[in-house]
Formats: sequence, structure tokens, C-alpha cells
Amino acid sequence: MLGADLIGPADLPLRRVETLDRSDRESVTFIRDDRYASMWSTSGAAAAIVSRSVVIPEHDSGSRALLIVDDADLALVRVLEHATPPHRGPETGIDDAATVHPSATVGVDTVIGPGARIGPDAVIGSGVTINANVVIGAGVRIGDGTDLRAGVVIEDRCVIGRGVTLHPNVVIGADGFGYRPADDGAGLVKVPHAGIVEIGDGVEIGACTTIDRGKLGATTIGAGTKIDNLVQIGHNCTIGRSCVICGATGIAGSVTVGDGVIIGGGAGVADNLTIGDGAKLGARSALMHDVPPGAHWMGIPAQPSRQYMRIIAATQRLPELLRQFTGANSGNKGGDA
Repeated sequence: MLGADLIGPADLPLRRVETLDRSDRESVTFIRDDRYASMWSTSGAAAAIVSRSVVIPEHDSGSRALLIVDDADLALVRVLEHATPPHRGPETGIDDAATVHPSATVGVDTVIGPGARIGPDAVIGSGVTINANVVIGAGVRIGDGTDLRAGVVIEDRCVIGRGVTLHPNVVIGADGFGYRPADDGAGLVKVPHAGIVEIGDGVEIGACTTIDRGKLGATTIGAGTKIDNLVQIGHNCTIGRSCVICGATGIAGSVTVGDGVIIGGGAGVADNLTIGDGAKLGARSALMHDVPPGAHWMGIPAQPSRQYMRIIAATQRLPELLRQFTGANSGNKGGDA
């Protein structure tokens, strides 16, 4: 399955995949780099998938096995694909407890679970899985092979591509957060959001993530992008292709994110900014300026990572510098400091 080079016995029973520190004699684990190689001697695992560049010390090839591959992470993906039970959604057809509007169109081999509601003029492709309590609004378009997990809400007129996975309680197309002071100064006036959300093919969106509809036009998510749990994407954002956006990130309205961008967990992005293709934004960063293509920024406020790390290094020296300063001036009583 892996095309690996085997060092050790070929007849070991492997029944589970585990981490190095939790493995037993029926486990296979993985070692991606030299930081973990030293843990092999104390691990209980029967076998390990090992990147070819890693040297494993103290390996007993008589009782345990190493599977040498070019990339242990990618090889592990193949093992997990083989070993992970598939998600079990509705079995077949349309559940009796689902509601499908007479004007909606449902493709062949699409299954709809209990409590799901399909609105007027919605168009659902073929082979779509709609789990329990999913709500699909009026005029929504959903591409072939998409999987909507329990509790997903897709508001009116939004467009979902082919092969998309939306995990439980994702909300697509809620109103953007827009208010203006009332003329009399006594309250706030809500700004209507007449746009939609468009999600490209192969996108995966984690549980409880929300993507707001555009005020004018569309909020767009590019094909192949992967978004973690509890992410907020504001109105009229444009997210590129094959991006990775980690959990608890908040992106304000009208942000443009290029292709292949990686945003670490818990980051915050101010409105109307641009993050260039291939850029990286570190976890917990607070971004208030545009990021050039390919750049790596981090920190609060976010800035080029090398610059930020120099600031951190200097900050760590402050207690020592303060002691030196106060010590040098402790004998100066009443004079100029």
C-alpha cells in the first residue's frame, strides 16, 4: 500500500494507528523527523512509518519493523484513509421526516435525512448527502457529491460547488455585520446584505464556522480551500484556492486572501486588507496591514516574522537591562541620572 522499504519482520499484526507514546505491540506509529526518532526505543509500537531522511537509533529489526517512505506524513494519510470508518449518514432516499418543497429539484442518488428542510427553487445535484436537520434556503444551488453534515444551514440563493464537505452546524450566508448610526442619533440602522456566498469545488469547512453573505455581490471561497472549526469570515471576503485557515480565526469584511495562503489558529484580520498568494500568517496574529505574496508575518500587531522575533528577543532582555540600569544609578543620589 505504501511502497515502503521494510526493515524488520513482515508478519507483525497491526490493528491500530497510534502516537509514539501511546502505542502497544499491535500498533503502527509514524516518525516524521529527527525530533521523534529518539522516542522509538521507549515506544511500545510494533512498527513505525519513517521518513527516509530520519535516522532511527537502537532499532531491533528482529522484533520490530520500520517502514521507510519518502514522506511519513503523506504515508500516514494513506493508512488512515484505509483504516478510518466512513461517516455514516442517511442510508437511502428521502427520509419521511424531511421536508422538500415541491419546486425544489433533487438529483439522483441524493439522500436526505430526518428533519432536513429543502426550500423553494433549490437545486440539489446528484449523489449529495444531506444529514439530519440541515436547512437549505430558497434558490440554493448545491453541486454533485457534496456532503452536508447535521445542522448545516445554507441561506437563500447561496451556491455550493461539487465535492464540498460542510461539517456540523456550519452556517453559510447569514447577514454580514453592518450597522450605521440612525439620523436621530438614537440608535443603529441595519445595513441590508443583498449578496450571496459562493463556495468552490472540493472545499471543506469545519464545525460551527460561519461565512457571511456579501452586502453587494458575493463572498467567495476558492476551490480546494480547507477551513477549520469556529472560523468567522465576513461579508464580501474573497478567499483564494487551496488556502488553509485554522480554527478560531476571524476575518473581517472585504478581505482578499490569495491562493495557497496559510492562516494560523486564532488569528484576527482587519477589514479591507489583502494577503498575497502563498503568504503565511502565524497563530494568534492581529493583522492590520496588507501582506505581500509569499511573506511570513506574525505577532500583535502582525509584522514580518524575522522583525517580530527580533523584538521578542529584545523584550526578553529587558529585565537584565533594567537591573543593569538601576544598579548603575543606585549610587547616584541627588545627581543627574
